[in-house]
Amino acid sequence: MDSNYPVSNPIRLQVMANALAGIAEEMGARLIRGSYSANIKERRDCSTALFDSQGACIAQAAHIPVHLGALSQAVRAVVAANPRPGDVFVLNDPYQGGSHLPDVTVVAAIPGWRDPDRICAYAVNRAHHADIGGMRPGSMPADSTELWQEGLVIPPVRLAGLSLEGELYWQEDLLRLILANVRNAEQRRGDLQAQVGASAVGMSRFRELLARFGEEEAWQLIAGVIEYSRRRMRAQIQALPDGIYTAEDWLEGYGDPPAPLEIRVQVEVEGEKLRVDFTGTAPAMAGNLNAPLAVTRSAVLFALRCLLDPTAPSNVGLEDPIEIVAPPGCLVNAQFPAAVVAGNVETSQRIADVVFKALAPVAGLRSIAQGQGTMNNCVLGNRHFTYYETLGGGQGASRQRPGLDGVHVGMSNTLNTPIEALELEYPLRVLRYELRQDSGGHGQQRGGWGLIRSIQTLQDCTLSLLTERRHYAPQGEQGGGPGQVGINLLNGDPLPGKISRSLKAGDVITLYTPGGGAWGSNEDEQAPEPR
Repeated sequence: MDSNYPVSNPIRLQVMANALAGIAEEMGARLIRGSYSANIKERRDCSTALFDSQGACIAQAAHIPVHLGALSQAVRAVVAANPRPGDVFVLNDPYQGGSHLPDVTVVAAIPGWRDPDRICAYAVNRAHHADIGGMRPGSMPADSTELWQEGLVIPPVRLAGLSLEGELYWQEDLLRLILANVRNAEQRRGDLQAQVGASAVGMSRFRELLARFGEEEAWQLIAGVIEYSRRRMRAQIQALPDGIYTAEDWLEGYGDPPAPLEIRVQVEVEGEKLRVDFTGTAPAMAGNLNAPLAVTRSAVLFALRCLLDPTAPSNVGLEDPIEIVAPPGCLVNAQFPAAVVAGNVETSQRIADVVFKALAPVAGLRSIAQGQGTMNNCVLGNRHFTYYETLGGGQGASRQRPGLDGVHVGMSNTLNTPIEALELEYPLRVLRYELRQDSGGHGQQRGGWGLIRSIQTLQDCTLSLLTERRHYAPQGEQGGGPGQVGINLLNGDPLPGKISRSLKAGDVITLYTPGGGAWGSNEDEQAPEPR
């Protein structure tokens, strides 16, 4: 893609930027409306994007941060597999651009407008499937120690083909193989069909865009939009004082109390470039808090975009001035076949936290106290159903306003599962769902409150919890107080932050999610008491 041309029409650039974003959003709408599982159709745990023929992002919808930054590596893995125009590939391998195994990525090769025998771009989506096999229902075991225990590993392989006339051809042998290795196979089939349908929408709309603008002008405008994002990010980096900014934070490992796992970052700003170095971070662990490099990249890019330029068009231009260094074999650059299921959902949160923390002294009005710092992953399931949900909590406060209450923070951007939908679809009953009052830190601006959610099981099933901030509280900023730590209970008795175990019908699992940190000291305020 040639970006060496004069940008002479900013209006047409804006039209193109909005058209690309609109295609990505329409793909997401199609995926959500066509899916079978509550995790996608209700919680919207999915993401969509467009990439050029070399695997560079040209647009993405405002979906799940932990998905979006990793997609480029997945597309490059598909490019290396020599796809043909119209091919639809599927993968979930965390070491080839996936995030964790339940996140299944579908990549469709878009034929060119003038030359349909050439691939001009890719329509891509990623969705979290409620089960992808493995040792426990829901494919989110707390006790996995290697990748194969977490589910079926799918390298980049052809799943289907789309003709220019809109006809769909499935690789039935591959589809049968996938469905033979997952629970609730028909629901998985429906979600895969929805993903391929979303790719078909992206393929059709992108070719229509090329026809409307003409292929040559369209690609010039796309290059112009990317260059615009690149200039904006460079300008924001250049506005920061040159220097080295450091921070560290800890994950809660296994044991009672949990062994701390350090994540250390050094952010170096030099002119228009920014380098993020995780040298000194703890080595990969025997459990599953390990993060593949694609997930680390997602977390870093999310944090930097929030701090530097949240409104620029989202594409590869934002990434170009940023270098990420993570020693192979450390906690944030795990190597095959390390288990990674919690690395995607929990370690990613802490990676974002340390980048925010490192740049807080120069972030100005965008500086924010720590939010809940966990996705509070709760999985209940057996051979007949798999329920998965991430729960909101308290957001950190800022100079301008208090933290939001009961929201997803950081690398998650999903909704909750409505009680009516949950009880209709699963053998579960919600007994309690409310804000956890006064759980945010105290200060000039209070931290957001967490949530309380109690669920009763109506069948014998398996529970898996992957949660953080049960021992190390979300910290305030500029002297603000910390938020309260989270609490996990089974029938009123405490549970560790990470556990998989059997439940009996009638058991009640309750999660008190963490509050957010406060901003600014207030000597008249006392720290909130746990409740």
